[in-house]
Amino acid sequence: MSYNYMTAEEVAAHIKDGYTVGLSGFTPAGTPKAVTLALAKQAEEEHQAGKPFQINLLTGASTGQSADGALALAHALRFRAPYTTNPDYRAAVNNGEIDYEDIHLSEMAQEIRYGFLGHVNTAIIEACDITPDGKVFLTAAGGIAPTICRLADEIIIELNAFHSKNSIGLHDVYEPLDPPYRRELAIYAPSDRIGQTFVQVDPKKIIGIVETNLPDEARAFSNPDPVTDKIGQNVADFLAADMKRGKVPSTFLPLQSGVGNIANAVLGALGQNPTIPAFSMFTEVIQDSVIALMREGRVRFGSTCALTVTNDCLRGIYDDMDFFRDRLVLRPSEISNNPELVRRLGIISINTAIEADLYGNVNSTHIGGTRMMNGIGGSADFTRNAYLSIFTCPSVAKGGKISAIVPMVSHVDSSEHSVDILVTEQGVADLRGKSPKQRAQLIIDNCAHPEYRPLLRDYLLHAGAKRQTPHAIGAALGMHVTLEKKGDMRLTDWSEYL
Repeated sequence: MSYNYMTAEEVAAHIKDGYTVGLSGFTPAGTPKAVTLALAKQAEEEHQAGKPFQINLLTGASTGQSADGALALAHALRFRAPYTTNPDYRAAVNNGEIDYEDIHLSEMAQEIRYGFLGHVNTAIIEACDITPDGKVFLTAAGGIAPTICRLADEIIIELNAFHSKNSIGLHDVYEPLDPPYRRELAIYAPSDRIGQTFVQVDPKKIIGIVETNLPDEARAFSNPDPVTDKIGQNVADFLAADMKRGKVPSTFLPLQSGVGNIANAVLGALGQNPTIPAFSMFTEVIQDSVIALMREGRVRFGSTCALTVTNDCLRGIYDDMDFFRDRLVLRPSEISNNPELVRRLGIISINTAIEADLYGNVNSTHIGGTRMMNGIGGSADFTRNAYLSIFTCPSVAKGGKISAIVPMVSHVDSSEHSVDILVTEQGVADLRGKSPKQRAQLIIDNCAHPEYRPLLRDYLLHAGAKRQTPHAIGAALGMHVTLEKKGDMRLTDWSEYL
């Protein structure tokens, strides 16, 4: 079959006000860019003409400025799920301009299939190649592409020459059946494959192909600093000791790691620890640090949903596919983040918290309990099902005005029942086999900043030692209230709340 090659503006004109649009990609990796920019421009023109124009946007995870950013600035989004990191989008959400549903990333594709998020009108897919019979070869991420391609009324392909055809073969595309017909996923090691290297679509649904040559919009993270380095070292030392004690197998276990400079510091420390053997990754994103460890032989294999790497790193992968072809696999997000596989493979999960409370509850998403930061992403997909779940964060922020350890988190994303280990630059709190009161003492002694330890101990005295989970309910969010009123949690006076 022959396809229609069109401009981004021509295909964007097919998308109407009220449409639900699904995008390929997972993080900025593999996300369309040209058509979404054209769609933002179309929205601005419609608004200037006094006409309504907003869409519902469904993605695998975050996108880049050309999608979330441009569409938010153009006021083109009515509803959005499941996750984003874009500052322009974040501002619009927190201003109440966009209805946003924060969804576990492993559940996104199936919730679309179940009809929970409405009918998909258009799928926009970034590809490095396409065949006349509808084989679509994705670029740097799996995301929700198989599901939205199958369910959408029409498909737009961005054929992006930036992504080398050398990468064909990295993907393992598999879409599970829905209940009650779903079967087990036959993945028993991170390197196992169960699907195809392409997304098969009905060629008749492809309304146009837009040729582009646009780099991904992945960002480089800040360089390590003494705090992140210490957090990384604390994690590596703890896991090495746990392995020595026999609590982690001597062969080690596959790792999942979130995105950011703390994650990079942790992976760097693990790679440098001589007592930890070469390990595999079964994770949702792979960053530059993992690719470097692969080249050094410290990471044997990487199973992921997205290559969330800088463009220089991505070109290096494409140029060296003879090396990476047998060391990488890219999966759809409902497979990369699948709870069944996380539990079976015995994943060690390492994620970042905004704040944690004295009992191990973790807030990953909200500032002050009300303002969305990014979303839960895939952290809880892994945390709830991990062999060992670790959360990391600096003990303080804003020059010490904010403590990351508080009496009660302002929003709960991962509860105390799912969190095994807390790590800050101050130390490690191993919460396994501990009662709430024991947890509180460990977290204060090992993870809280010294400036906040007296304040937190004083809270416990007011909370009442005879209770199973000590809390002075009127004061539980007192540190947050003090921050809002006085700008510094250290100024908390518990008598104001008791």
